[in-house]
Amino acid sequence: MQMLTPNPLALTSKRGISAALVGLLLAALPVQADNASFWKISSDIGAYGLVGTALAVPVGQGDWIGLAQAGLSVATATGIGLLGKALLDVERPDQSGDDGFPSNHAANSFAAATTLHRRYGWKLGFPAYGVAALVGAGRIQADKHYWADVCAGAAIGVFAGWLFTEAFDGTVKIVPWASRREAGLALAINW
Repeated sequence: MQMLTPNPLALTSKRGISAALVGLLLAALPVQADNASFWKISSDIGAYGLVGTALAVPVGQGDWIGLAQAGLSVATATGIGLLGKALLDVERPDQSGDDGFPSNHAANSFAAATTLHRRYGWKLGFPAYGVAALVGAGRIQADKHYWADVCAGAAIGVFAGWLFTEAFDGTVKIVPWASRREAGLALAINW
């Protein structure tokens, strides 16, 4: 069996990932809290950044099961949210459409945050939930959703995250590897 060496590009520090999530939170904070378009952009950055983080962390850890769980959580939250929007005609506060319920930004953000929390613990979950809460508040401040829309989206996201995500064990990893002439899978077992 081939010995694995640590990947220098792997995201191994929960403290570093938490710092990145806090940075995402701070980057998404609006300078002008009364500017609806700035809140919309901030909530977009927060939601897409959080989903990207939930997918990137497992890749950095070589945790392909975690990647699948994150993908299933976010996809399920998106699907339930889109189904709700299609079945329920709830007008948005800014009158831009009748697809206001539930908030898919909140659903995706809370699915990503819950996945990070369940899979990797509170050190990633706590700042991720902070970003998700900011996304929900941003959707309200941007006049895209009411509180009920955001709360329903958050509940959908938390449900999807809990449904598909298990805690990361780390005792067995299957890691793809490649060189100039070869490629394969390596099995690493810690005991």
